[in-house]
Amino acid sequence: MAKTKENPFPSIAQCASIGRDKHTVVADMDGTLLRGRSSFPYFALVAFEVGGILRLLFLLLASPVAGILYYFISEAAGIRVLIFATFVGMKVSDIESVARAVLPKFYSSDLHPETWRVFSSCGKSCVLTANPRVMVEAFLKDYLGADMVTGTEIHVFRGRATGLVKSPGILVGKNKADALENAFKDKPVADIALGDRKTDYPFMKLCKESYVVPAKPKVEAVSHDKLPKPIVFHDGRLVQKPTPFMALLTILWIPVGFLLACLRIAAGALLPMPLVYYAFWALGVRVHIKGTPPPPAKKSIGQTGVLFICSHRTLLDPIFLSTALGRKIPAVTYSLSRLSEVISPIKTIRLSRDRATDASMIKKLLEAGDLVICPEGTTCREPFLLRFSALFAELTNELVPVAMANRMSMFHGTTARGWKGMDPFYFFMNPSPAYEVTFLNKLPHELTCSAGKSSHEVANYIQRMIAASLSYECTSFTRKDKYRALAGNDGTVVEKPKLSPNKVMGC
Repeated sequence: MAKTKENPFPSIAQCASIGRDKHTVVADMDGTLLRGRSSFPYFALVAFEVGGILRLLFLLLASPVAGILYYFISEAAGIRVLIFATFVGMKVSDIESVARAVLPKFYSSDLHPETWRVFSSCGKSCVLTANPRVMVEAFLKDYLGADMVTGTEIHVFRGRATGLVKSPGILVGKNKADALENAFKDKPVADIALGDRKTDYPFMKLCKESYVVPAKPKVEAVSHDKLPKPIVFHDGRLVQKPTPFMALLTILWIPVGFLLACLRIAAGALLPMPLVYYAFWALGVRVHIKGTPPPPAKKSIGQTGVLFICSHRTLLDPIFLSTALGRKIPAVTYSLSRLSEVISPIKTIRLSRDRATDASMIKKLLEAGDLVICPEGTTCREPFLLRFSALFAELTNELVPVAMANRMSMFHGTTARGWKGMDPFYFFMNPSPAYEVTFLNKLPHELTCSAGKSSHEVANYIQRMIAASLSYECTSFTRKDKYRALAGNDGTVVEKPKLSPNKVMGC
């Protein structure tokens, strides 16, 4: 990109990234660090996850006004409208929760490769953005390693956002340049400035080198394997980034989808299990079965039941296992809402989390027939398996690993922060959700505890079997790690919100 009067800076492609370990980089966010130039999808995520469908509708109705102001009158005025429509009346703690648990997944999938090449090569980094700091700071610091984040500050009254912003207002143009000068007033001037539009030029002129990130040509986002920290845990209901079109589609679909979900749930709960498979297919729910499942246990000859060891994607895993088998298999659960228990077509038994009590209960259940357990203890959306609890390996040698995988196009059927009673409804609200149930070979006797293996060895081996079948990675993360990262507690006791590092560990 050649320099012109309108564009006085060279393209970022001309910026060298070698030998920058002692340099400081200052970058804008939308259109620079991220490929997308619009922040609407991220405001829409906050609106939906905190305020629900009505808040998302309010934001969508306000977005044309914001767009007109942004492009024809004042960039700052347009952003003010988005902030007001999204934040007014919201608890700041809820906004922070979404920023920590939901937004990083979507931000990380839109990272600009050229900007990241330069940004990650520098020893110190700062992000200047017109976005509210409360929305972006968790992602930038915890996932990209930014040393400093300066953004628009929202006004708060008694723990709730008023929808207004604090002085000096939206950080665009001169305000952004002033913010940079204040941030570096006692430090040497930054070495590199990265921006993408005219309103970035004032702060870019303050740095030693300045480069523009062009809107064209379109580039592929940084792949997840090149991120400094993988996204293992994330929350939120929406699968796709809510562009204005997707937001409108979501709003229109939810009433229809909820009725469809009720019909699908009723079919699963009321029909005989051998017919559920066909009813699901007729209602648009796809169930794919791989491998050869074992036959039912024969009580007449004293045969105990098989314990199915499933990877855990949603609370519906045991139901789809029963659907694949054509018979109801009871499930032991770690945590289930009362509503989910009521509408469940299979028997569910709560674990007490007391090892001796749970062991005794599971043994009795196996004497009565087959049983299913998800030893991860909680769901994981990404291609990772959490650490398997080893208790199951001590209770029986009849172990059949089952790899569960699913597909959702609009809504996630799990939550850590929200009401779990809606989980099955959100899963079945997807236009055409799918489950893949893969039965793996029964664990050989020589690999069981009765052959001298420890329960942890058996659990780790089955974890690796299932991971290999799904092409997932094994981790040592637990249920508590997930809830501390997403909800700020261990899943049972509320404590001060705290991020837990998403460091992938070997099997």
